[in-house]
Amino acid sequence: MPNILNRARAHANIGLFGRTFLLLVALMLVSLLAWLQVFFSMEVGPRASQMAQRVATAINITRTALAHIPDSDHSQLLLDLATNEGIQVYPRNTTDFAQPIPNDEFWLRVASNIRERYGPDTYVSWTVNSIPGFWVGFQVDDAAYWLVFEREQIEPSRGIEWVGWGATALLLSLIGAAVSVGFVNRPLSRLAKAAQILSRGHAPAMLPETGPKEIRDLNASFNRMARDIQQTQTDREIMLAGISHDLRTPLTRMRLEIEMSGISEEARAAIDDDLAQIDHSIGQLMEYARPPSLQPSEASNVSTILSEMLERERSHTATLGGELRSSISPGLFARVSPLDLTRAVSNLIENARRYGRNSDGQMLIKVSLQSEGNRLILDVSDQGPGIRPDDIERLLRPFSRGESARTGVSGAGLGLAIVERLLTHAGGSLKLLSNPGGGLLARIELPAA
Repeated sequence: MPNILNRARAHANIGLFGRTFLLLVALMLVSLLAWLQVFFSMEVGPRASQMAQRVATAINITRTALAHIPDSDHSQLLLDLATNEGIQVYPRNTTDFAQPIPNDEFWLRVASNIRERYGPDTYVSWTVNSIPGFWVGFQVDDAAYWLVFEREQIEPSRGIEWVGWGATALLLSLIGAAVSVGFVNRPLSRLAKAAQILSRGHAPAMLPETGPKEIRDLNASFNRMARDIQQTQTDREIMLAGISHDLRTPLTRMRLEIEMSGISEEARAAIDDDLAQIDHSIGQLMEYARPPSLQPSEASNVSTILSEMLERERSHTATLGGELRSSISPGLFARVSPLDLTRAVSNLIENARRYGRNSDGQMLIKVSLQSEGNRLILDVSDQGPGIRPDDIERLLRPFSRGESARTGVSGAGLGLAIVERLLTHAGGSLKLLSNPGGGLLARIELPAA
């Protein structure tokens, strides 16, 4: 089962270019093998006839020469044929031990063509007296002879030459396939990269509206969509900035008027808390509207970033009557923006400060960072009431809060949504778990670099 899962993951990681290229390679290999099989099958007949003609020519020349010279010169003639023409002729005796032609289509066709020329009783053998070769028997008057050829001289070439030609054809086909697939997939790859940039909240470069009609229409539609999204995001940021300015100005004036009014200290503190909650909600709205930072080209030292940030958070937590403890493993890196990491962890710590007091009103927040395999595990835990498992998915949605938050302190319900948005941009994830010591455990997982 693990092997199947590994193969499935490997297949899923192959891009469109790789899949298309592998498919074309497989089709070309099958086509090349089928073509070679057909070629060799069609070549057997003509090549066998050609080789049989060559054997017949040698037999006719040898027979004519032996028939027109004196018997005393036969030995010298046979020696000249073997030396100059590569034709070896031996006397054929009744005691010769001949082995028949093996069951090979080419050699059987050559033997069949020779017998068609010289009669069905013509001797054609594979070895004679354990001497390998292609042996053909013929007669001159009353004398019988063997004409023997080296098999390499007449058998079809299927060795290194064909391997070389096949490898060359395959290499040229692969190069052509790579160029063709690259030409087809390049616009899709460019579109995929632009879509990734757009999904992170940033403006991608305009796609070229050139090439085939379908690609031009697709790129033009994507460019219009990207412009509309960017315009909508710009309008949203301007609107939120205006709302923040228009709301915080009267809030500041209300604080000043309350300080100068003659109401009781208790009423002044209650109104001031309400104004602080409104200001916090406005800040969360602005934080949620701010897009994530660009992913850095180099890995960031997460250990150093957290250590420096926790020093500031520790003093702020102490002013609120709480304690912040940390356990940070040194030398851990991840490809994440330092600003996004600080924003995410600060939101989790702020969430723990607001909702993480135990039944005695004490606040203890623990932050730890460690490496597990190829992942970095960052935990932020508190000792508050925690959340029910059924509420986890709902609380990760924007503007969602737990039951305890409705009756106690309040907020816009965007803290966890902001954290998840920032982590998703960096390839990480956020999990809400039950703290073994009671309370909530917020776990951040990031790919280690």
